[in-house]
Amino acid sequence: MTTRVSVVEDILSANDKLAASNRARLDAAGVFAINLMASPGAGKTSLITRTVEALKDEFRIGAVDGDIATTLDADRIAAVGIPTVQINTGGECHLDAVMFQSALPSLPLDDLDLLIIENVGNLICPASFKLGVHASVLIASVPEGDDKPYKYPVMYRGVDAVVLNKMDVLAAFDFDVDYFRQGVEVLNPGLAFFPLSCKTGEGLDAWLAWLRNEVRKYVSGDSGAHS
Repeated sequence: MTTRVSVVEDILSANDKLAASNRARLDAAGVFAINLMASPGAGKTSLITRTVEALKDEFRIGAVDGDIATTLDADRIAAVGIPTVQINTGGECHLDAVMFQSALPSLPLDDLDLLIIENVGNLICPASFKLGVHASVLIASVPEGDDKPYKYPVMYRGVDAVVLNKMDVLAAFDFDVDYFRQGVEVLNPGLAFFPLSCKTGEGLDAWLAWLRNEVRKYVSGDSGAHS
């Protein structure tokens, strides 16, 4: 009799165990961590720098940047004055719990309140690999088109918030915000949704208020976040 073993399930199971260990390490230090996912060019780094600039007087913030090869995004984040760790994945299209675990010793966790992880730009792989964070946020952008929740449901299912960036160019694209949001709501009813522009600052206040509230809920012990 032949016994079949699902390699993918084994890999994900092992990853989940490491993610739980990462989460425990963050909790021991009292650090709230978020995982930002998006396709390339959606504006992950821009949202991070905008967020840090707005909240760095309220929270002690650190960052982890995942990229296939370069340090360009990490350099931009570090330039706003926060501790930043670069993870080059060597061709992998996502961060996983092992990679994230390797970055933690390089971070001053005891001196942080908020850790922002910029995952590798991809709309498929990152959703499958837990890191051990407290919240996952998906960033979409107007130029990508309004059909992405329908084409990539796995990425949109299970996240805690969706940011729709580049609203400043909405008039130049055939993008139906209601259609896009409907696709998001089918997968995540009542999901936090933030249409904004990192370039102009439009809509950023609502995003910042949500994140500020999530961090404070975590500090008070009233957080049910799970990713």
